[in-house]
Amino acid sequence: MPKFYARRRLSILAGLTGLIASAGLLNGPAASAALPTPVSGATARSYLASLTVATEDRTGYDRDLFPHWITQSGACNTREVVLKRDGTNVQQDSSCAATSGSWYSPYDGATWSAAADVDIDHLVPLAEAWDSGADSWTTSRRQSFANDLTRPQLIAVTDNVNQAKGDQDPATWMPSRTAYRCTYVRAWVQVKYYYGLSVDSAEKSALQNYLANC
Repeated sequence: MPKFYARRRLSILAGLTGLIASAGLLNGPAASAALPTPVSGATARSYLASLTVATEDRTGYDRDLFPHWITQSGACNTREVVLKRDGTNVQQDSSCAATSGSWYSPYDGATWSAAADVDIDHLVPLAEAWDSGADSWTTSRRQSFANDLTRPQLIAVTDNVNQAKGDQDPATWMPSRTAYRCTYVRAWVQVKYYYGLSVDSAEKSALQNYLANC
């Protein structure tokens, strides 16, 4: 939605505190995302050492091959479940849509008061998974991957930060908040290990470097 992008470009400029506040960006982490706790650094290093190194191949990728935001219970789909899980004081209407609440994005340290400003990130992107072995999966398994609430795979974050990340792996994109990078790479490796996905050489090198500090 263009008005959000324009607003955020303004929000990074100095002296626009009033604009930021009126747009819903609050000061400080009023809420904390509840990503399932990833494995330890030592375990992640062990997992990474066992992952197959292979060249990525995106041939045939289509986002629709990963059915996502499926119904989880009642009227609530996966996105709405994560919004409720990761937010603070989240209120939902009868259709399970979040009508109010507060969401802290650990990628960039922003806090938002409108669900429209928040995306649910697939920590290991769907296209990345396809490149790394999901092209051979059944549709059912790809659906499970795209809606996984058990592994540290889904997290509520600032929407344009998620869009800037796109389908990049840790060799080319990491959260701007350095304090979150250890959590991020531990989660990345855990998800790839659980699903038997490969890594490319640049990705593995980047993960090794980050995990050395975990």
